[in-house]
Amino acid sequence: MSTIAAFYSGKSILITGATGFLGKVLMEKLFRTSPDLKVIYILMRPKAGQTLQQRVVQILNSKLFEKVKEVCPNVHEKIRAIYADLNHNDLAISQQDQQELLSCTNIVFHCAATVRFNDSLRHAVQLNVIATQKLLLMASQMPKLEAFVHISTAFSNCNLKHIDEVIYPCPVEPKKIIDSMEWLDDSIIDEITPKLIHDWPNTYTYSKALGEMVVQQESGNLNIAIVRPSIVGATWQEPFPGWVDNINGPSGLIIATGKGFLRALRAAPMAVADLIPVDTVVNLTLAVGWYTAVHRPKSILIYHCTSSNVNPCHWGKMGCQVLASCEKIPFEKAFRRPYADFTTNTITTQYWNAVSHRAPALIYDLYLRLTGRKPRMTKLMNRLLRTTSLLEYFINRSWEWSTNNTEMLMSELSPEDQRVFNFDVRQLNWLEYIENYVLGIKKYLLKEDMAGVPKAKQHLRKLRNIHYLFNTALFLIAWRLLIARSQMARNVWFFIVSFCYKLISYFRVSSMLKA
Repeated sequence: MSTIAAFYSGKSILITGATGFLGKVLMEKLFRTSPDLKVIYILMRPKAGQTLQQRVVQILNSKLFEKVKEVCPNVHEKIRAIYADLNHNDLAISQQDQQELLSCTNIVFHCAATVRFNDSLRHAVQLNVIATQKLLLMASQMPKLEAFVHISTAFSNCNLKHIDEVIYPCPVEPKKIIDSMEWLDDSIIDEITPKLIHDWPNTYTYSKALGEMVVQQESGNLNIAIVRPSIVGATWQEPFPGWVDNINGPSGLIIATGKGFLRALRAAPMAVADLIPVDTVVNLTLAVGWYTAVHRPKSILIYHCTSSNVNPCHWGKMGCQVLASCEKIPFEKAFRRPYADFTTNTITTQYWNAVSHRAPALIYDLYLRLTGRKPRMTKLMNRLLRTTSLLEYFINRSWEWSTNNTEMLMSELSPEDQRVFNFDVRQLNWLEYIENYVLGIKKYLLKEDMAGVPKAKQHLRKLRNIHYLFNTALFLIAWRLLIARSQMARNVWFFIVSFCYKLISYFRVSSMLKA
């Protein structure tokens, strides 16, 4: 029997960010492996006119929870949705709900965060730093609490080349940043943000580094651990391969490439794409929760959940596999045939953005105007280019993460726990994973039926013919303009036409003789 699964039986567990990608998979795994757990508290807000309970029902009705309903038919009774708003300093939890959380919670998994790279510093600090601080204050008042697991990111210290499993200090103390957010005007904060984040690329990574410092400073007597995943992607194995439900990170790039919107990307082909499947992160997180509660380490342990040190995959290789998969199982209604090229400098990037992105968008918008429809492609393309520019920092660099604690934890697991809670990425086959990823995007994110694949392939063939026809016409126009100015060009042109005519005649005569 799995020791970890048995540990979570009968527990009351609090999960923040349970409505997010990672939070959903974490909740699913808990219910599937430990159906006898007591309750999972999830902090959430009403959204899009839905009540808390309606949002819970919507989550449980997704494909992700199909297996859970088989092993835990009363799963809806074990989820206790609690109204909370992390944008409020007191988290906006009612006194009654707070009392229940304080008296009953055994384990806390803090997954909630803003992951927007271009978020304002005020909002990033509120969600990734202040909310963490307030949650730690609550945790310190929980008499039954056994472990507090904080989900950070492997890129919280991306300003370093080699990153160890330690908490690095930031140039400015979190308390000073938090205090300044209370009285500084938004315009002033935006103005000083570049100086504050220093050599961090964005407010997300900077605020996550501050959040780790807060965890260290506010830990007190709490049993705390930090998990740092790298780029989180679709599921590898559980509950089935390829499940994904958001366009963050690589998912958005795959869709843009598969639909033919993105044709060139400024990236280093040999840079390591440190992608990690979401179920791998969840398995490590649950193992960390068990180890922290049972073994009670004397200090806060940080666990890197990365792939580059044991099973690296480069962006170039990944890009080729994405293109091959998009040809094999194409997305519907593609704008152009899937194709992508890596550029390495600013001038080349600007050239390809103009030729391969903005120009086709303008031409298509002109076509939409002429046919009486609203132009939209230029706006969409500009948004896509802004998004890819935010990712350039991460797809042009490689990092080295030490994984001593992660490897130590793996050695502590029994063979059954290593099977049920597998986070050994050395077993990951990247080609198979990427194909399942593309298939998962098609089925679960874009909601496309596999029965439409033949039609999608036919559409790609049509786009290919249009591409060849357009390039041929462009070449002939350019050549014709050149012929008008050069006798040599005219001679070459007549030679090519004559040669082609003779070649066609030869093959026609040969076929007649054979007949």
